[in-house]
Amino acid sequence: MSGAIDGSIDGSIDEMKPERIDPRVTYTDCYFHLVRDNFDAVPQHALPSGYTVRGYRPGDEVIWTALQRAAEPFFAIADELFEQQYGNAPDALPTRMWFVEDATHTAVATASAWWERDPADPADRGRIHWVAVHPTHQRRGLTKPMMTLAMNKLAQHHPAAMLGTSSGRPWAVKVYLDFGFLPESRELAQPEIVQGWHDVQSILHDPRLAAVLKQCAA
Repeated sequence: MSGAIDGSIDGSIDEMKPERIDPRVTYTDCYFHLVRDNFDAVPQHALPSGYTVRGYRPGDEVIWTALQRAAEPFFAIADELFEQQYGNAPDALPTRMWFVEDATHTAVATASAWWERDPADPADRGRIHWVAVHPTHQRRGLTKPMMTLAMNKLAQHHPAAMLGTSSGRPWAVKVYLDFGFLPESRELAQPEIVQGWHDVQSILHDPRLAAVLKQCAA
């Protein structure tokens, strides 16, 4: 998933961190999925000057957990989350998980290119999973280069891509739309999901999302 849970972890209102939430988000956070049916013309973005990227190394679980805790506004990050999310294919971590480091070689962002469900299934869609940027390095152009890296990896091994996020992260959604993702059509039969997308659109005013919502209303 992408900075949001996939229904496997409970987060209470007491665990929310309002200071990390966009002040324009005045609605209830709604979890949903986006999909991309192919890998045609994946946007290519390079890291800004002063940043480098490296793959996962043993022991990075601690760094990953710290980054997720620093960035996550809506729910608590449990100690066991890394194992829950990546324990099905630990040998793949060095080639499917990355960390962006600043000039001091401190990890400040992470993303992974995982499987939707089953690493043993060659037809399984790829998943953009747990994208996070430390708050002190947000708005510095790190997310799109990580997306490029992850999407290029998925393109080598999967027929399509998906991710999970939520309506409370409108600017993350904007990045995913820019990378060719669109709302999962099968979820648009659910009124609460459609409302979540309308909430995002109230902030983004994105023509691609407007076209999807127009079809829902037809």
